[in-house]
Amino acid sequence: MIKRRLSIFSASLLGACATLSACAGGGNLPAADVAASQVTTIGVNSYLWRASLEAVSFAPLLQADSAGGVIVTDWYANPQNPGERVKLTVSILDQDLRADALRVAASRQVNQGGNWVDAPVQAATVQKLEDIILTKARELRRQAIAG
Repeated sequence: MIKRRLSIFSASLLGACATLSACAGGGNLPAADVAASQVTTIGVNSYLWRASLEAVSFAPLLQADSAGGVIVTDWYANPQNPGERVKLTVSILDQDLRADALRVAASRQVNQGGNWVDAPVQAATVQKLEDIILTKARELRRQAIAG
């Protein structure tokens, strides 16, 4: 799977280079928008992707699929509260840097008598994580504009 993706990436890169070299003699190349809100070289918006990975970096990753825009963490228990654990799924739904292009789902369990039992997650917790990711993604874009 990885070899196939690398082959596709390599072919795309070669095609892009050929196109650019063919246009090089024209002299009227459009200016590149390096900080566009739609950055899709990895399949999803790269600002949202990077911000999401950073936001969930405290937990071990089970899955990180940049082409599909899905990040799944393993269960994480805060050392200061080992009787509770959380698992997160971040989905990037669009190629644009927009608030509705991001969804976070969380699962929470508490330890009762040695068994992990599902417990509710406050909606505000999920909303806060989404806000953190969006704020970081916008910051990354501003940094790219500034150079």
